[in-house]
Parts: sequence; structure tokens; C-alpha cells
Amino acid sequence: MKRSVVSFFSLIAVSIIANLAFSALTAEEIIKRRDDNEHYDTARMEAEMIIVNRNRKLTKTMTIYAQDDNGLAVFSNPRDRGTKFLKRGDDLWIFFPEAEDLVKISGHMLNQGMMGSDFSYQDMLESDKLTDLYRFTLIGEENLAGRPCYVLEGIAREGKQVSYYRRKSWVDRERFVGLKEELYAQSGRLLKVMTVTKVEKLEDRWYPMVAVMEDKLRKDTRTEFVIKSIEFNPKLPAGIFTLENLR
Repeated sequence: MKRSVVSFFSLIAVSIIANLAFSALTAEEIIKRRDDNEHYDTARMEAEMIIVNRNRKLTKTMTIYAQDDNGLAVFSNPRDRGTKFLKRGDDLWIFFPEAEDLVKISGHMLNQGMMGSDFSYQDMLESDKLTDLYRFTLIGEENLAGRPCYVLEGIAREGKQVSYYRRKSWVDRERFVGLKEELYAQSGRLLKVMTVTKVEKLEDRWYPMVAVMEDKLRKDTRTEFVIKSIEFNPKLPAGIFTLENLR
């Protein structure tokens, strides 16, 4: 009788473990669900960038338009009003209204901080889904700021041009949104850390609304990117992503 009871409960335990293993998500499935939340085809947003460098703080406001792998940022704060960034595929231009000058950003300049921030110009260029750029492995689970997270490691896919060869990602287990990223060079050196401090439910997706980027190659600096409002799938003006529209 005792043997039967033990066997019965053993079968239940084995069944539970098997079901848990069967229902567990793979790294690819986790990142795909994150992509479903964070990636968009078309968007319009109002945002601000708060750049802190030691005791100095600068706030830059902007309107951002995005469609597929094209993007346009129009700055509206007094110091930068009228400055525009245009991204078309892998190309990036800046228009400075005071000088009426159009500059193409390329080469080593892409790794410099955008408008003096901790976000590089190269950071702007990656609009593809993470699953297209990296191969991910699930390496563990941790709590981050009270939220249970999957912890994944991504290595750049061969032939893909990415800003960071390796990234370690903390993905919220319930909301499937990235809460933290450690970004590494191929040498293994930690380059940047990005932490999401605010997430909101918008329509049928969870979306990061506030993120802080720290460049580990610089001292006493960080940049907070705040999305004030965002609209998904708006109708954008024709010709908005043309060079003619920058002037």
C-alpha cells in the first residue's frame, strides 16, 4: 500500500516536471515576444532626452517619426530648435538650421554620442528586430527591481552590422519587455548599460517609456530618454524621409 502511494505521488511529480519542461519558453520565443511588444512598423512620438554630465544637465525635446528602417527626429528645445536627424536604412544625416548645413554621419563618427548624450549615432541605426540581429541563449532567471526576469545572452549573427557584438538582456517574465541591457564589445569589454525605469500598457502591448543609458567608457555621465507620448501606426506625411524635407 505504501509502495503504491509513493509510486502514485512519484508519477504526479514526474508529470508536473514534464509539463513545466514542455511549457517552458525557448530563448527565441522569449525574444520574439519581446520584439512583438517593442518593435513597430510606423510610429510618431514626443520625447525628451536628459543628458547628465557630472553636475551639468541638458534637456533636449524632439518629435520622432519612424517607418520600417527610416526615422526622422526634429528637435524643438530652444538651443537645438530646427535641428533634424534623418535615418534612411544604414545612412544618417544631420541638418543644422543656423548654418543651413547638411552633414552625413559615417565611419568612426557613428560611435560618437548623439548631441553629447550616452546614445551613439550608431544606436539610432538599429531598427531591425532583435531576433534578426542576434542569436540568443537563455542563461538564467533573476529578479530585477521586484520583477521576475528571464536572463538571456545574445551574440551577433554572422554578417549582421550591429553596434554591440554581445548583449545580456533581462526580459520581464510577465510583460515580455526588456528591463535591462548590458552591451559588450567583441573583446568582452562592457561598453554600456541601459536600464528601463518605466513601462506602460499601450493598446495591446507593453512598452518602455523611460530608459537610462550609461556609457561605461565615460565618467559621471548618463542619459535619460523619456517618451512623453507615442502613437503606433499613424499616417505619416508623404516625403517625410527625404533629404529635401530636411531643409
